[in-house]
Amino acid sequence: MIAKSSSAASYPRVRVNRKAADRAASGHPWLFSSDVIDREHANPGDPVIVTTANGRAIGVAHFSSTSQIALRLLSNRVEPIDREFFLRRLTHAIGHREQIVADSNACRLVYSEGDLLPGLIVDRYGPYLVIQTLSQGMERARDTIAHCLNELLKPTGLLARNDASVRRLEGLPSETIVLSGEVPDRASIHLNGLTLDVDLRAGQKTGAYLDQRENYLAASRYAHGRILDCFTSAGGFSLHCAARAESIEAVDSSASALAIAESNARANNISNIQFRQADVFDFLPHLDKKYSMIVLDPPAFTKSRKQLDEAARGYKEINLRALKALHPGGVLITCSCSHHFSEAMLLETVAAASLEAGKTLRVLERRTQAADHPILLTVPETHYLKCLILQIVEP
Repeated sequence: MIAKSSSAASYPRVRVNRKAADRAASGHPWLFSSDVIDREHANPGDPVIVTTANGRAIGVAHFSSTSQIALRLLSNRVEPIDREFFLRRLTHAIGHREQIVADSNACRLVYSEGDLLPGLIVDRYGPYLVIQTLSQGMERARDTIAHCLNELLKPTGLLARNDASVRRLEGLPSETIVLSGEVPDRASIHLNGLTLDVDLRAGQKTGAYLDQRENYLAASRYAHGRILDCFTSAGGFSLHCAARAESIEAVDSSASALAIAESNARANNISNIQFRQADVFDFLPHLDKKYSMIVLDPPAFTKSRKQLDEAARGYKEINLRALKALHPGGVLITCSCSHHFSEAMLLETVAAASLEAGKTLRVLERRTQAADHPILLTVPETHYLKCLILQIVEP
């Protein structure tokens, strides 16, 4: 059902305490259930007016009845959250990508909080769009959002890929459904001069790791000699580095991901990559050769602060193994997509690994997610991907 324009004055009012009001004033859109004083008659997914304890309006938010994040601020003024609102925000987000994305017909069009649309993801894969509605409010607004996207972009098909685990925190079901048009299981995209096959229904995230797009190009500038690509998934780093490499070993535990990687290599006439199915933690300790470059792009080792020590041990182990397997002057590209594991933590962990390995490292580049995943200065959660390009200093 398409949301009709209406006055925001009729929205339920949710009062929050001083702590939440200060958080909103600092530019952060998340207000927690423990900070809610009164919710009136707010229902799951309702747009609500958020007020201070004494009734001063803070803005309009989506209300969640089950998540610890009870309120996701959509605007710092009282306005209707209707079709016109979504059309305006989506137009701004799409216009930003038109300015910053080059040499690709695949990108992230909407990045949740990064585009002032918390709980909404929209990715483009050529003529197809894939969306994720990750909060009760965005789920309620899904049809309105789909209508706006069809009007603005006229995609061949629009898929709701709502299988992300975070939806469970919102009491939402896991489902993948076509919202409009026709969507195949796989699509062919163009990325940085390569033709890549993307699994829209079962691939990582919404189909591919679009957040590494710019880091793939950065890595290719340092590629040479024999390369080891760990946690290769669909082969992004390997495929981009192949033209400058003597040979590449690409390792991943997922047979389905490797099948797509091999298909992508064939589609681009790349023949110097050997794909191997193995657990990287089991594979690294048994290396019997040296490499000129090693890429470490693991999945998130932690999704909470409680597991930071365990994550640090995991990151240290793989980086230590990689450093021992690099030639003098070799390049290490090491990544972390764990939001709670900051860049400072990653630098400290890799430094500890370098000391244990007896290697001195110079920092060539400190990188993050592609620009179509915008980072808001006052919302640290929007910065999650860290990518360090390091080089062993020859004695």
